[in-house]
Amino acid sequence: MSSVGLSLRQTRYTNKSFWRNPASAFFTFAFPLMFLVIFTSLLGKGNVKLGQTDLSVRTYYVVSMATFGVITACFTNLAVSICFNRDAGILKRTRGTPLPSRSYMAGRVIHATLVGVLLVAITALFGKIFYGTSIPTGIPLLEFLVTLIVGSLSFAALALAITAAVPNADAAPAVINATIFPLLFLSGIFIPLGTNAPEWIKAVGRIFPVKHFADAMRYSFLGNGTIRTPVGVIHPFQELFRWSDVIAVAAWGLVGLVLAVRFFSWEPRR
Repeated sequence: MSSVGLSLRQTRYTNKSFWRNPASAFFTFAFPLMFLVIFTSLLGKGNVKLGQTDLSVRTYYVVSMATFGVITACFTNLAVSICFNRDAGILKRTRGTPLPSRSYMAGRVIHATLVGVLLVAITALFGKIFYGTSIPTGIPLLEFLVTLIVGSLSFAALALAITAAVPNADAAPAVINATIFPLLFLSGIFIPLGTNAPEWIKAVGRIFPVKHFADAMRYSFLGNGTIRTPVGVIHPFQELFRWSDVIAVAAWGLVGLVLAVRFFSWEPRR
């Protein structure tokens, strides 16, 4: 069987394993929705400044929680599970089987990407039903899908890279969450960064991929809308979409891939 076929078979096995743990699967999908309900209940009144327009806070959080879901599936959950499998000796034993290492890892990454895509679809549908948010079509939808796939693969690569910094499985949740959670706040995922936010927070956020990914997701998701500038000129949202954000996320993913190839360990740490 070809490497592609083996990778797809591994994806199927990983998917079966994922759904055979219903508690873990349930909370994987419930977590972003739970945050969405909490944030919209506490902060859902009024608007938030996005570019040159005032955007409903509820719409803002629908896209933010969709972004959070992708990062959770492709970075946090993937990195933690890899660390636990490494310490349990599963990765080491896998290398002793006929299954190529690249096919095993490709299957894990593909599955994480599919979970991230499903999380976005569920969050978007939830937002449409309960908050009246629109779903992109046409060119904005294409931009959104490209952003979603690039972001999913890039954060998966970063997940494999960060495992090299985790000493053991017990430390994995703490190390990985400590890596990603500050960036979620600094990138406006949980709290919109308005004009009153300190400039150093905005500057730090622009360095890392979370903000670029969130901005690209936001503007492509809202591509069907329009904005009115202070002088009264109407522009479609997609004019605010910047491919440079997608390129920045892809660049971080490439860095993660290089680091993973260089430092990833298949054996438990001594």
